Amino acid sequence: MLEDGLSYPARGDWIGRMIIGAVLGFFGWLFLPLFVLMGYFVRTLEKTVHGEDEPPEFTGWGDLLIKGVVASVISLVYSIVPVVGYLFVVFVFLGAGGAIGGDGGGVLAGIGIMSMIFLLPLIFLIYYIVPAALTNYAQSGEFKDAFNFSDIKPVVLSVDYLVAVLAPLFVAMVSWVIMAILVVTLVGILLIPFVQFYFQVSVFRMFGTAFKNQQKSITTETTSDATVV
Repeated sequence: MLEDGLSYPARGDWIGRMIIGAVLGFFGWLFLPLFVLMGYFVRTLEKTVHGEDEPPEFTGWGDLLIKGVVASVISLVYSIVPVVGYLFVVFVFLGAGGAIGGDGGGVLAGIGIMSMIFLLPLIFLIYYIVPAALTNYAQSGEFKDAFNFSDIKPVVLSVDYLVAVLAPLFVAMVSWVIMAILVVTLVGILLIPFVQFYFQVSVFRMFGTAFKNQQKSITTETTSDATVV
């Protein structure tokens, strides 16, 4: 999976894609290019799940923009809802502890403070689930499917998906090292958007591959069970 993901962005007519992707990333602070770029990553998931082995082209810009906006909303919902709920619980304990006072209040406040250690695992959980949600959306093109947990659950519980989540961490470290080297010179700084885009496409390819493999596994098991019956 790692080898496939790292070689994926350089397949086909890759130079033109790299230039467009790097330019969009460079102007990402304008938001509109960032949405288009996100739409391209969603299309990468879509093409991967549907069995295509070459990266998509930058065509249908309006479609890319819409996909990018929808994907950003999906990511936002998955991020904000659990974090806000978590912070609400923490502050309820802290507030109740301060209002009650005494030993009982101290216990409640202590629970609130201790619960803060769960913030990091919560962030990782969000990072873990969002790619599967985006892939399910990319596969069908339906916003609601990003929240279809009956489809998402077997994927996120699979070994393939776990590897797909951990592998990008390795990819990220490699890209950081490369960018740290590039930032030393002016020419190197100009190359950073290209490196970022390359590795981002690689990561989304890995997520799409893991999703596709798990779905294929589920289909095979279902067919096998039906044959036995």
